[in-house]
Amino acid sequence: MGEPVAWGEVTAGLGVSRPVLVARLVELDAAGALTTAHVRAGAQVGGVNVRTVWRWLEAARTEDRMERRPRARLEVSDQAWEVLAQAGGNVAALHRHLREAGGEVPSLASLHRVVRRDLQAGRVLPDRAVVRREREEQQTRQALSELALAGPCEGGAAKTSAPPPPRLVPTAAGGLPVGESGAVAGVALPAGAQLVRTSSVRAVAEAVGQAMAVQGAVCVFGDPGRGKTAAVRMTLGEVPPGWKVTWVPVPVRPSVAGMRRAVFDALALPGRFPHTSALADAAVAGALGEARVLVFDEAQRLPVPCLEYLQSLWDHPGTRITLVLCGAGSERALSRLPQLASRIGAWQEVPRLDAAEVAAAMTGFHPLWRTVPASELTWIDQSCEHGTFRTWAALTAHLQNALLTTADADVDRALLGRLFKRVAPPL
Repeated sequence: MGEPVAWGEVTAGLGVSRPVLVARLVELDAAGALTTAHVRAGAQVGGVNVRTVWRWLEAARTEDRMERRPRARLEVSDQAWEVLAQAGGNVAALHRHLREAGGEVPSLASLHRVVRRDLQAGRVLPDRAVVRREREEQQTRQALSELALAGPCEGGAAKTSAPPPPRLVPTAAGGLPVGESGAVAGVALPAGAQLVRTSSVRAVAEAVGQAMAVQGAVCVFGDPGRGKTAAVRMTLGEVPPGWKVTWVPVPVRPSVAGMRRAVFDALALPGRFPHTSALADAAVAGALGEARVLVFDEAQRLPVPCLEYLQSLWDHPGTRITLVLCGAGSERALSRLPQLASRIGAWQEVPRLDAAEVAAAMTGFHPLWRTVPASELTWIDQSCEHGTFRTWAALTAHLQNALLTTADADVDRALLGRLFKRVAPPL
């Protein structure tokens, strides 16, 4: 009659898990009623060996521990993940790399298990060509930063930080507002040049401002060299209080994983990039909960999956963002995803510089052109520049160099004709 009582006492508090079983056996032990029958019955119900149950009891008596001893979770670092990508997903190659690096190295089987676990959890193994290219670009940026090539300053030292963006003022030559200096992040200008607020710049500013008012989206497009990026940077040089501007670089041939990482890095979020896409998206969505303009220059590179990712960020109920998609052909890229194209509130083209604006724009752009008659500026534009700001900037740089290196050089059609051949490709 004693053994049925033991079974009842054990099963009354049993809940399959080890803590519940051990807690009940400890109670019996404290009361002096614990027998081998209790342990044997608990082992049968728990599906373990009798010796295992005795070990559990010993751990509870000596360590006051009724659960499994916690084990450190094996993680694959971002650096090791990049090595794995370079090896084409070969876990054995990663294991050899870790052994050569020294330190404590998990077994090959454990490493296989951890990599499989992370892949199933959504961690993406990047394409090794993409990883190699990104690493080379990062090394190049680091080398340029260490060389401090931002420009010379007093004493022959180099500036280590870029000057702040200029503030646009309502004064101008020829009635066109210009910047206080030519130094604008992301825009290369000849020495002494100033950005000019043309009618196209004002149109871009109006389109972006309207999009910000409704937290919408705008596409800025046009042929290469017309000043799309400069127009957007001038517009966003000063944003209303409470707004932030983030420029997200678009990689060459980007993937969704690459764009997710690009957005995470552009937002300068703290900590390492999360191992899973869900965690990365949660971190990005949390940072986008404040009013912010996300600018994607060279948006024509974005394939449909990346555009869908941007749409998911914009459609997320917790985000407050304005999308600015800029680039030559960006309007064609957006047409590949009608769901996102239908959400674009403004399609703003940056056309060629209007012939009527050439003289005023160029005299405001650089002092060199202020001594050139308006008729000659019109002839230069019709002969070579064709309303393209980038070509005007290149011609300005060549003209500066010619005047500095040639004694008694005059800005005449003969000199300009020779310089045209340098800025225009042969037909």
